[in-house]
Amino acid sequence: MPLRPYIVGNWKMHGTRATLSEARAIDRAAQRHMKVEVAIAPPYTLIHPVHREAEQIAVGAQDCHDQESGAHTGEISAAMVADAGAKFVILGHSERREAQSENDALIRAKAQAALAAGLRVIMCCGEAEKVRDAGRAVAHVKKQLKASLPETIEDAAEKLTVAYEPIWAIGTGKTATPEDIAEMHGEIRKLLIALFGEEDGAEIRILYGGSVKPENAGEILNVPEVGGALVGGASLTADSFMGIALAAGEAEEG
Repeated sequence: MPLRPYIVGNWKMHGTRATLSEARAIDRAAQRHMKVEVAIAPPYTLIHPVHREAEQIAVGAQDCHDQESGAHTGEISAAMVADAGAKFVILGHSERREAQSENDALIRAKAQAALAAGLRVIMCCGEAEKVRDAGRAVAHVKKQLKASLPETIEDAAEKLTVAYEPIWAIGTGKTATPEDIAEMHGEIRKLLIALFGEEDGAEIRILYGGSVKPENAGEILNVPEVGGALVGGASLTADSFMGIALAAGEAEEG
């Protein structure tokens, strides 16, 4: 049975206790849209406050360390974010791959740590504009994803989500065409089936991310193999974020 569309908000480095009102509003609205699974990943400081108040939405982390504990000043382990109330963690985001120089091997180790701590994983992948212009987008993304994912994940359809985010579309206002999205998501689906088998590989949700907003969400979410969206700036207010969730529900009905 296909999983519900998954709409995840990545708040990035935004949010203080004053913005908990938006999280509450998202949670209330999500209770009216049960055909869609809604989640947000606030900064570390808000994971527990949001978890404590949320009744419907899942709360996650934007990253975790690959070690359980130790002399890693300023870092947060998977067990720590789980203890704070997180149910999932976003890994491999291009902003961390680029700004923090995270490579595929480190991201795979983080994924293994997250799964061991009982967290679900949203694994990000995507290409730079120069890679797409060179005609290497599909090969690049498949290689990156294969190297970042653990080789085995038990019950992968329940524990793993993939998020395709073309780097050139993140926060730029640019969005990949439906044809480009369909091609990439179709290739990712083939890879997931090859890695995790027909049963699990066919059910893992593949999200699209990159300047998703209420105005374009319906078109994107109707593309084959798009199982939801990873949303950045538009997830910071309940009105815009739930507009995307509503579009996901309508796409599911259609």
